[in-house]
Amino acid sequence: MLQVSQAAHADEASPVRPGDQLDHYRIDAVAARSGMASIFRGTDLRTGKQVAIKVPHPEMESDPVLFDRFKREQDIGASLDHPGVMKVFKDDDRSQLYMVMEWVDGRLLRQILNDEKKLPPERAIKIAIGICGALDYIHTHGVVHRDLKPENIMVDGDDNIKLIDFGIAAQAGARRLTFAKLSNVMGTPEYISPEQVKGKRGDARTDIYALGVMLYEMLTGKEPFQGPNPFAIMNDRLLNNPIPPREIDPSISPQLQEIIYRAIERDPKNRYATAREFAWDLQHQDQVGAADRAELRDWKKRRTPWIRRVLFYIMLILIPVVIFGLMFFFARR
Repeated sequence: MLQVSQAAHADEASPVRPGDQLDHYRIDAVAARSGMASIFRGTDLRTGKQVAIKVPHPEMESDPVLFDRFKREQDIGASLDHPGVMKVFKDDDRSQLYMVMEWVDGRLLRQILNDEKKLPPERAIKIAIGICGALDYIHTHGVVHRDLKPENIMVDGDDNIKLIDFGIAAQAGARRLTFAKLSNVMGTPEYISPEQVKGKRGDARTDIYALGVMLYEMLTGKEPFQGPNPFAIMNDRLLNNPIPPREIDPSISPQLQEIIYRAIERDPKNRYATAREFAWDLQHQDQVGAADRAELRDWKKRRTPWIRRVLFYIMLILIPVVIFGLMFFFARR
């Protein structure tokens, strides 16, 4: 798995260090770190095979909801078996809480985009079709990833993909877990769907939206919605339309641009209903009709949240009131 961070150092929050042994697994090196867990490259001493070992930080184990989230991620991973999804190996006899996954050689899509900025359409389409295949599988098995982004897509040397990190995934029939400590509980601002911004749990079309955003980014080298902070980014996606991909790169075909717009429709009922539909259009672009969309004309119109404007005007009204009040206060003294 994961050549996530070549320069990753041991996580001070983790009690596990390279050279330690967890049951029949040897810890070899740090692969990646997050706010909740450290991921190590390890060796299964029974088979000699490399594995990825995810060890939660101690404070995560002591939080009942975070503990449940980690267990759910493990259960979801262990229930899935698809070449486009990282496999999780479950074992109920472990001495402590940790997760063991297959080790996948390759690079994160984020690393590829950082190095290459944008991808040729043929390569971006191949990667997107691979992601569609994995999404179609997990969706038909009642799982929604909910945090689809380049950081959670592994790409091998042949551009085959694997979905990783089901940390905030939702499973049909499972109770909803909500908690304040996990800031990205509803997704990542750059890829979060409009319905998630509004506090809804999201369904398969949430992942389709995120993939549409990633396809936009792969083709243009830019994220469609931007802002100085996460809230501004999320507001931008609710109120404004992105720069049309062909405005950034005219070599992008009208059909491919239309596919992106169908994936990132603000209203989920207007998006692709399934990842299979998304993939079909990518594979049959000659049969995709490019609509005369309003988004292609009014994207330069930038709207700001009405509440912000209301607060601005309230502040303007209050300024002289506050000044008068201070003058009156000091005058009486």
